[in-house]
Amino acid sequence: MSISDTLAASRRQARSLPGSKWLWLALPALLFFSAFWLLPFARLLQIGMQNDRTTQHSGYWTVISQPNYLLSLLNTVLLSLAVTLVTLVLAAIVGCFLARQRFAGRGTLLALLTFPLAFPGVVVGFLVVMLAGRRGLLAQISMSLVHERWTLAYSLTGLFIGYLYFSLPRAIVTLVAASEKLDRSLEEAARSLGASQWRITWDVIVPGLQPALLSTGALCFATSMGAFGTAFTLGTDLAVLPLTIYGEFTNYANFATAAALSVVMGAVAWLALMLARRLAHKGAA
Repeated sequence: MSISDTLAASRRQARSLPGSKWLWLALPALLFFSAFWLLPFARLLQIGMQNDRTTQHSGYWTVISQPNYLLSLLNTVLLSLAVTLVTLVLAAIVGCFLARQRFAGRGTLLALLTFPLAFPGVVVGFLVVMLAGRRGLLAQISMSLVHERWTLAYSLTGLFIGYLYFSLPRAIVTLVAASEKLDRSLEEAARSLGASQWRITWDVIVPGLQPALLSTGALCFATSMGAFGTAFTLGTDLAVLPLTIYGEFTNYANFATAAALSVVMGAVAWLALMLARRLAHKGAA
């Protein structure tokens, strides 16, 4: 073998070493991923192919052919979309305000707005009951004014309030940081050219926040799709997927349909995440 061949072989070996080292470093993560996601999800897919105890068809066919399961899916998707849109609008307004204004107590206000991050879903549901339950603040005020108890906690409206309360702090944290990185000179240039505040917001601020809005919206939608603690606290009769899955699994031992519903819910959330990533890459390009 010539000297040049020896040098070329040594270079190839040197280039291959870092890759092998990275493979060994990634091995624990790959094992964890396989043990706690890939294998259980493969098992979930298999169980969903089994026959439903009532319809005697596969779990997937039962899900797409029974109106109650389709209604549960539709309610969950629409509720998650509504929560996501309202969360993004409110969090963007609050994020831009806190990023641009400096005043006494700003840090305290931001801490108070993000304090609910420490609350699990069950606590959020309990707070909604205290606000809009049968003995909540809203019911007491309405009883005093019109002698009638107004309750929202045990409906999709109450669930919307709970999910919004759960999602807002997470969105505010992200959008405050994103708003602080916006280039103010672009806004000044647009203002000097005579653009209105609405045009500046729509043409400058919103595109600048687009990556953060997309990622935050996708995570908010996926979280709302699968949130269980808040929904379970507010009532097990709500027609949303997490409670439907819980009922099929615990009340009826209908593992096939519960597995199929879980796969469908996961697929919808995954599609939302992939769509957000595609839109973010398209916007960056």
